[in-house]
Amino acid sequence: MKKVILVLVFLIGNMAVNAQTAKILKHVNEAGDVASFELDCSKQFQTLAKGLRYNITRHEFKGPEMKNSYRLLLVMDGFYSKTLNNTMTISAVLTDGTIIDAKKIIEEDGYFDGACTLKIKDPKALSVSNIDKVIVHADKDVVYTLTAKNKETFKKNLENIINAK
Repeated sequence: MKKVILVLVFLIGNMAVNAQTAKILKHVNEAGDVASFELDCSKQFQTLAKGLRYNITRHEFKGPEMKNSYRLLLVMDGFYSKTLNNTMTISAVLTDGTIIDAKKIIEEDGYFDGACTLKIKDPKALSVSNIDKVIVHADKDVVYTLTAKNKETFKKNLENIINAK
């Protein structure tokens, strides 16, 4: 009886871990020379930290001269800040100290809408080195710190996007 309960607990725990990785959606343009792979966010975005959600997209181009491009879309829940600047910077700080950042142009009304896309130049290096925190440089710096569980889920989702066919 104890063995049966132990097996059930193990199976349920394993399903819970696997359920957190998102399904991959594939889109091919009409000409067939560009394919895009992205996480399925039709129900909800994946969580990177409390109040910070994400989606990963890979664009695959046909031809030897074209390289794949990777993008990380960050969505800040409830983040709406009036800034005096016309641009603001969003930075992802990796465990090895590398910083990936992007400048976001503020809308005409002076408000930031809470979404930003970071271009990932080396996705393999990002899958080896985790994102420790995301910093939004606005009126004041807003820091989103990632948990170990969310880092692991992000790493699995990134590897799934890299390996998607």
